[in-house]
Amino acid sequence: MTESQLSVTEHAVLGILAEAPNHGFAISKQLDAESDVGRVFTVPRSLVYRALDRLVDAGHAEQVTIEKAGGPRRMVHAATAEGRRELRHWLAEPVDHVRDLRIEFLLKLSLLQRAGLSPISLIRSQRAALDETLDALDDPANDTRDHVELWRRSNAAAAAAYLASLERAYGGR
Repeated sequence: MTESQLSVTEHAVLGILAEAPNHGFAISKQLDAESDVGRVFTVPRSLVYRALDRLVDAGHAEQVTIEKAGGPRRMVHAATAEGRRELRHWLAEPVDHVRDLRIEFLLKLSLLQRAGLSPISLIRSQRAALDETLDALDDPANDTRDHVELWRRSNAAAAAAYLASLERAYGGR
């Protein structure tokens, strides 16, 4: 499995796991709808366990111990050095499409915030990565009677404004 083959779900689990060794149930609680990360991207418990298995198979995580305290035995996993490198690389990469800002980009911001890292580099690289797309969608030659084109233009304008606001908010940090 190469870096590019990890899903957003697997990156979310890896991001939580990179904070501290943990078992699948605890990770799933940090990715449920009531959590800070879950506000952006919710992962059902069954998919957390599947992601852990895939991360172990890929060498991004490893089983470190079995927790036996007062309930079912739980396998504790930890991110490997390779997993931490993969996570750092993924967190620094801008998304390819405006539509990916809603989940993948916001997930990256949430994980950076949890790790105590500045998101400014990601924000700036995201703005640069989408500049050409945003400019093309803002081209006045585009048909404004086409409802799909209007939707794209409106989303592009909102994305540009959002990224500019983020850069202002985090630029001084």
